[in-house]
Amino acid sequence: MLAGLEAVEAGRIEIGGADVTALPPRARDVAMVFQSYALYPNMTVADNMGFALRNAGVGKSERTARVLEAARMLELEPLLGRKPAKLSGGQRQRVAMGRAIVRHPKVFCMDEPLSNLDATLRVSTRSQIARLQRRLGTTTVYVTHDQVEAMTMGDRVAVMQDGRLQQVARPRDLYDNPVNTFVAGFIGSPGMNLMDTPIRGGVAELGDLRIPLPHSAIGDSSVIVGVRPESWTLVGSWRKDSYTVETDLVEELGAESFVYASGTSGKVVVRVDRTRTVAAGERVHLQPKPGEVYFFSAATGDRLR
Repeated sequence: MLAGLEAVEAGRIEIGGADVTALPPRARDVAMVFQSYALYPNMTVADNMGFALRNAGVGKSERTARVLEAARMLELEPLLGRKPAKLSGGQRQRVAMGRAIVRHPKVFCMDEPLSNLDATLRVSTRSQIARLQRRLGTTTVYVTHDQVEAMTMGDRVAVMQDGRLQQVARPRDLYDNPVNTFVAGFIGSPGMNLMDTPIRGGVAELGDLRIPLPHSAIGDSSVIVGVRPESWTLVGSWRKDSYTVETDLVEELGAESFVYASGTSGKVVVRVDRTRTVAAGERVHLQPKPGEVYFFSAATGDRLR
């Protein structure tokens, strides 16, 4: 819809304060970067980058200047004479970005541009795109299913589920203040632990752990308790205010480990540092850190405060 490829059924789209809802795609000044690169195989890098400018009637000298400027930004100068078949995946992606940059658009729209790259190249290209955006200062809408990309690159992140907008906020605000269980589970790697917990006597009963509830949860029979993996503390032995779980798997990452365990309210993930060793099959006792427990409605999934 932003680029004009889909019709708008309600509302309007504004770019730079101007209503562009009724404008055709070519009149919106939106440059697309696609997942598939969409490069012309018979053209050189320079010709691919300058193709849209040539179609727009931009003179050869200005076209060449813009292509060289973008090539310098993207470190593509040595590759300008090559064709796409002679480029790596990362180089092709930079050419696709260069083709968008030379247009000097009002908005960049990037549709999962890194999904075809391997893990190492994704990280380096992600950093390059972020630096480039800061340098250009052009509004960029970046579509991704990778929440790590969203959190590390976005000034503001919009989380959508089944085409519906769930929350728009800065990355840290999304992480610290999710509005519902979908956002809480999606943001973070691993996501927040969400445990369906019975309510008895005005408190949530998570095993032997009793957690006071917000007033908005009073009267319900159950509540979803949310605790992030890093918000658990491992205690040495059972206590009446601890949650006992059995370890299923330990994922060693060097400086830290993730413990995957099972308890009375389902699966739970705990982040522990390298000084604490946990073995598969071991029963461990957990306490949530003060002020780091979230509550969500069991009926709607909305945050309770």
